[in-house]
Amino acid sequence: MPMPRGVPRIAVAAGGTGGHLFPAEALSAALSHRGVEVVLMTDDRGAQYGEKFPASAIHVVPSATVRGHNPFTLARTATMLALGIVKAWFLLGRLKPAAVIGFGGYPTVPPLLAAALRGLPTLIHEQNGVMGRANHLLSGRVTAIATSFPGTIAQQPRLAAKSTRVGNPVRQAVIEAANSSYAVPGSGTFRLLVFGGSQGAQVMADIVPAALAQLAPDLRARLSVVQQARPEDLTRVTSAYTKAGVVAEVASFFPDLPARIAVAHLIVSRSGASTVAELAAVGRPAILVPLPHALDQDQLANAAMLEKAQGAICLRQADFTPDHLAREVSALAANPARLAAMAVGARSAGMPDAAERLADLVLKVARSSR
Repeated sequence: MPMPRGVPRIAVAAGGTGGHLFPAEALSAALSHRGVEVVLMTDDRGAQYGEKFPASAIHVVPSATVRGHNPFTLARTATMLALGIVKAWFLLGRLKPAAVIGFGGYPTVPPLLAAALRGLPTLIHEQNGVMGRANHLLSGRVTAIATSFPGTIAQQPRLAAKSTRVGNPVRQAVIEAANSSYAVPGSGTFRLLVFGGSQGAQVMADIVPAALAQLAPDLRARLSVVQQARPEDLTRVTSAYTKAGVVAEVASFFPDLPARIAVAHLIVSRSGASTVAELAAVGRPAILVPLPHALDQDQLANAAMLEKAQGAICLRQADFTPDHLAREVSALAANPARLAAMAVGARSAGMPDAAERLADLVLKVARSSR
């Protein structure tokens, strides 16, 4: 497609974790398909994505996350953020982007603050059901705000007035998986997918095999489990399933996870923003266990949103015991109609075209400010 008039370049600011980088990657791909040049401003961790990110150039900008109350640590963090703002200021002066888009996390703070100081159009995207600290810091200074869930900032009228719900952009593999219908389980194989992300895999290894070992023998015989586990947990998880007589595939990484979501009858997972967006886009029932110690309780908010849509069951980690999980899985496996209804509920909360919606908003912000 031809390059939109007046929008030669967009700067995307994202870093830290995949939860921020994945939607940034999806947006960048959508913009690139429209003929818009994208440059990435990120931290050292984001730079490791290298050629995987669809950008014409990757620029590392110093940043640091605010943690604790130690005055020396806070001083170092402030210094790193200040250095990042200075570098981003000069970098933006050279790049001259039509707009700067941030995806949350402290790596986005220097580029977005520098852009605001330069008077450039700015937009932040919030992936979670509650606004994170970095985005909250930036929210009053940016031109527009994009949200993934309804009502994220409804209690703040000044911010809500410049916000648009676009959903959380997902990978192309997820969009392809979303084209498949939910296969309601019959009396044959019951496919269970278990994953937890880098911060949640251990609790899944501790609880899920023990829970499935408690199921009735006829249900255990029907199970086909796919579980992600940390490398140090692979042997014990595999052994637990073998002992319980459960067919299971256990690995530390599944490159085709969206396809595995699509064929699953039930998912047990954490409720990070990208996970919830993918479950909703594909439309699959889930038991979600929010990470309990997050400062913003973002995963709890995400799980609550999908539960409200009747697409998931939210279990607090304190309630995530082998006994409780065994009861939930048994009840769901015995009620295919409920699983089918949950799949419909999950899909009702999904926005597979979120990347295109966000791309539309980005170009609107860039054009309206000129």
